[in-house]
Amino acid sequence: MRYIIKQKFFSFGDSFTIKNEADRDVFVVKSQLLSFGKKLRIYDLEGNELCYIEQKLLKFMPEYDIYIAGQHVANIKKKFAFFKNDFVITSQVDQYYINGDFIGHEFGIYKGDEMVARISKKFFSFRDTYGVEIDDRQDQVTILAIAIVIDMVCHDSDNG
Repeated sequence: MRYIIKQKFFSFGDSFTIKNEADRDVFVVKSQLLSFGKKLRIYDLEGNELCYIEQKLLKFMPEYDIYIAGQHVANIKKKFAFFKNDFVITSQVDQYYINGDFIGHEFGIYKGDEMVARISKKFFSFRDTYGVEIDDRQDQVTILAIAIVIDMVCHDSDNG
């Protein structure tokens, strides 16, 4: 399945939509304002919360937790490395790892030796726009949450 994540440029807080490849809204992502650390929630179009993402504070490298239906499903940590954007994901469900390019525009999400998702940042857009292609056998919401965390870690300062 292919998704398009379009973030609003200069928006107050992080609020954006995730569209399918037909350019139709499928999810809404909203941040919690006035909180310590970043906290985001992914909703379906009916307003049902599907996922909660929370930044862990006071860490040497960026770290986030992902919750689905109130259950902790993954922890994402950026690895300390020069000239690479790699992450480690600890999950009770599946074991993933992320391999990214130097400038943080292309990422592969792997389960074992198999690539289960590809994230690609599009250039020359008025908004940050990402294409996320996810294997249909994977949990779509969890992989989208991972893609959002990658963006926050690699490109948060790009928007001011």
